[in-house]
Amino acid sequence: MPDLPRCRQPSSPSDVEELVIRPLHSGDIYASFQFRTLWETDFMKGNKVSHYRLFPKSLGQVISKFSVRELHISFTQGYWRTMQWGQPFLPSPPGAELWVWFQDTVTDVDGMWKELTNVLSGIFCASLNFIDSTNTVQPSASFKPLGIGNVTDHRFLRYATLPREIVCTENLTPWKKLLPCGSKAGLAILLKSEKLFHSSFHSQAVHIRPVCQDQDCKTTSWELRQTLNVIFDLHTSGQGKREWSLFKMFSRTLTEACPLASSSKVYIDITDDPQGDQFELTPATPLLSQAVVMGDRRTFSVYDLTQQITFGTMRSLNLLIRWKSSEGHMLRPLLHAERYVAGYGLQTGEIHTLMYNNHPYRSFPVLLLDSVPWYLRLYIHTLTVTSKGKENTPSYIHYQPSKDRVRPHLLEMLVQLPPNSVTEVTVQFERALLKWTEYTPDPNHGFYVGSSVISSLVPSIVAMDTNSSQERPLFSNFFPCKEESSYFVRIYTEPLLVNLPTPDFSMPYNVICLTCTVVAVGYGSLYNLLTRSFQIEEPSPGLAKRIANIIRKMRGVPPL
Repeated sequence: MPDLPRCRQPSSPSDVEELVIRPLHSGDIYASFQFRTLWETDFMKGNKVSHYRLFPKSLGQVISKFSVRELHISFTQGYWRTMQWGQPFLPSPPGAELWVWFQDTVTDVDGMWKELTNVLSGIFCASLNFIDSTNTVQPSASFKPLGIGNVTDHRFLRYATLPREIVCTENLTPWKKLLPCGSKAGLAILLKSEKLFHSSFHSQAVHIRPVCQDQDCKTTSWELRQTLNVIFDLHTSGQGKREWSLFKMFSRTLTEACPLASSSKVYIDITDDPQGDQFELTPATPLLSQAVVMGDRRTFSVYDLTQQITFGTMRSLNLLIRWKSSEGHMLRPLLHAERYVAGYGLQTGEIHTLMYNNHPYRSFPVLLLDSVPWYLRLYIHTLTVTSKGKENTPSYIHYQPSKDRVRPHLLEMLVQLPPNSVTEVTVQFERALLKWTEYTPDPNHGFYVGSSVISSLVPSIVAMDTNSSQERPLFSNFFPCKEESSYFVRIYTEPLLVNLPTPDFSMPYNVICLTCTVVAVGYGSLYNLLTRSFQIEEPSPGLAKRIANIIRKMRGVPPL
């Protein structure tokens, strides 16, 4: 199955921070932050932990208490537009995503998973406590471990998404506090919330996995990798010209590296403009670096923040990218996918998943994972897979049916994508009628269905670097592999928004209003009649008589 081949990680400095900036042909800018912290301990062998060093103590206690082997969590606002921006360094679906590998010593995985989600909900100030059995699946082939170890028992794997999770400042603040220097120094001073959230796409993630300390992997350590990806849109930023700088993007400039970081660098991707004909980079740097990223050899201008000469006499670094020409085009990604809901009415529907293989002459297999909520009852006998108008029979299918209010559907398939083709996967479903207490406060908005996950080993344009002992940038070694001819890719489709049969929730309000009106009018009138006291009132005298009595009173004569 085309999942990730596990590789060993070389020994490396304990704390590294990197910023990669990629100018896009549309005039947008892609900025990717990566921070790595190593914790040289191995409590999986029973060693007692007494010193966390630069590793956050809150996360160290979590992985120790809950016997976590790997933990991957992401919070994303917006959808990554692959055809417009290319492939991201680290993909993530809209909303919140969490997948965890537990150690094989755990006996009650579901109970441990529930406690872990509640703890992470408090650490990251998110709604992860809403993760339960109705949105948790146990994949059988996808999401292999990214660290060391040959774990193949998927009973210890749990995966869940919250596609409606909203990412805001309260999620960014605890994420920044996990950094060794916080947001006080280094690249983290650029992480200004009002600028980051005023963007087309924003994603922050935390990845924890065991890695090797040396080439022979005699000792291991824990790697904490924090990533933040953001797309600044040319139009939403209010700029009238194609010009970007650190100050315009983040309202701040770089003044120093993190004192605790052994490496602090800024990479500017100049692969599409090696001669400087399309954009101008200021200040210029003589340091250049090449790296194989996602099957392509990229060239970067490098700014080393640990060198004082980088900041110049002003002791401030404000990189400026000014476009000279809008010409040029972006190479289409070899693999991307789309998904949508078809049909009419509120009884049945159909889910369509489109997977595009843009390679001109090579086919490759992909592993598709779909998790569908229980209230969309899939008709699995209607599942069809077609490529170029012909039936495409999957070589592997794993389907776990749902149980109402207990667990979702789980569908995994291994499909071969022909070259230069579009493969369509369709399945019909029936909408369930929920209990009135199960609807959201805004039921007419619809119900979200999480993104499909597609994993594959995509053919590489250039030979991949398989030397794991060589030190490489962080953005190029998260998905290492041992094959020179292909590289690992994981992509996500759009989340779905599905309408369910919804009762008229205004009727109870109307009934209450009508009932209260009848009770107020009927009972109020009867109560008024029963409690009112009646008195006989003499008729008032006429005007002439009142005037006569006034005159008689002035004369001292008794009134009439």
